[in-house]
Amino acid sequence: MRIAVLADIHANVRALQAVIDDLERARPDMVVNLGDCVSGPLWPEETARLLIERDWITVRGNHDRVVAARNIPPENRTDSFTLDRLSGGSPAWLSALPVTARPAPGVFACHATPGHDDTYLAETVDGPDPRLSGESEILARLGDETAPLVLFGHSHTPRLLHLASSGQTLLNPGSVGLPGYSDATPIPHRMQAGSPHARYCLAESDGDGWRFEMRAIAYDWAEAAEQARRNGRPDWARPLETGFYGPLADQGVEP
Repeated sequence: MRIAVLADIHANVRALQAVIDDLERARPDMVVNLGDCVSGPLWPEETARLLIERDWITVRGNHDRVVAARNIPPENRTDSFTLDRLSGGSPAWLSALPVTARPAPGVFACHATPGHDDTYLAETVDGPDPRLSGESEILARLGDETAPLVLFGHSHTPRLLHLASSGQTLLNPGSVGLPGYSDATPIPHRMQAGSPHARYCLAESDGDGWRFEMRAIAYDWAEAAEQARRNGRPDWARPLETGFYGPLADQGVEP
């Protein structure tokens, strides 16, 4: 069985199309999308339409939840922009997405952690650049989830982890559409992939175990950065072009 795992598209339909083109060559048995699909100052409705057409196994991310609920405060510029540009059917599609999924035997999928869609599973935020969490921290966030393979996203950081005490493998494929961002919660911090590529992962099992191939796909990220600038978000443009967010003090911390 070959599963393509992707996450955190964030309305970047150009990056998504590059991944789809690569998937046509890879020919996986299924595609699992870990959420945060359409929220961003790029191409929300175009991204939603493409995903609805594909009908992949998709779980709902924290931004998907906020947009689907429609009651967005004005200071949340990203999700407000997104909702204003979605058709009537797209928020309904987001609202209907499950919070978690079990796409194959022994495989569990969530956006962030099994119990929360906005908590990092594998990172601890104790400064501007979050660190990889220890095994005990990760196990606590997993709670009662014992699936041998756990698929998760949210941090936009590619990770392949093996927990020795539980025997579980944890996979974060990285972000398709946004390689760097900042957040104010729990304290101001930034995530940076270090390159502008669209990222996803191929996971393949022959019955004896899983093999993983992390993929980084080139696309026209300059066009995506220019779209962010046209829509008033230079804070998105820099990571889209470079994979680095830059100093928090230079750009501020934006939702």
